[in-house]
Amino acid sequence: MPTPAKGPRLGGGAAHERLMLANLSAALFEHKRITTTVTKAKRLKPYAERLVTFAKRGDLASRRRVLGLISNKGVVHELFTDIAQAVENRNGGYTRITKIGNRKGDNAPMAVIELVLEPVSAKQAVVAEATSAAKRDADKKDAEKAEAAPVETEAAETEEAPAAEAAETENEAAATEEAPAAEEADAKSEKDAK
Repeated sequence: MPTPAKGPRLGGGAAHERLMLANLSAALFEHKRITTTVTKAKRLKPYAERLVTFAKRGDLASRRRVLGLISNKGVVHELFTDIAQAVENRNGGYTRITKIGNRKGDNAPMAVIELVLEPVSAKQAVVAEATSAAKRDADKKDAEKAEAAPVETEAAETEEAPAAEAAETENEAAATEEAPAAEEADAKSEKDAK
């Protein structure tokens, strides 16, 4: 039997270890925290976090992959809906192991492994909120500038239009004044020619 990369197997063979980790992760997702030995908790942590990563993807292939490992459909549904939404902004570190001392019967070191469902951190949440607010304000200012720019061009066009109309009327008035003067000049030249 080949030895696994992460130490000796838990209990018996490889199949037994896989089933034990699947059952432990199902219990973890159902109850959000479980008490087990430190060794089992350390072996469960990467297994459970990988399943949470699949749940965060949320597609059908990931759901089927998790259902191949955990047979309880209710637990898988809870993992994909509740837990995946709770850890959506977290980039890993979905579980926490806390050592609680030794077991009374056989003195085995015990630990509590639990899902970390609270927000990433208050400081990072405040920073994320501030950046989103700054982005909204910048978008709002850009929109106001975009709205103000056409109004200014319309106002400039309306100011240019009366000026152009006034210039045209002046040109027409000058042309009408010049026209009688030109007609009078033509009439004088015709009289002189006679």
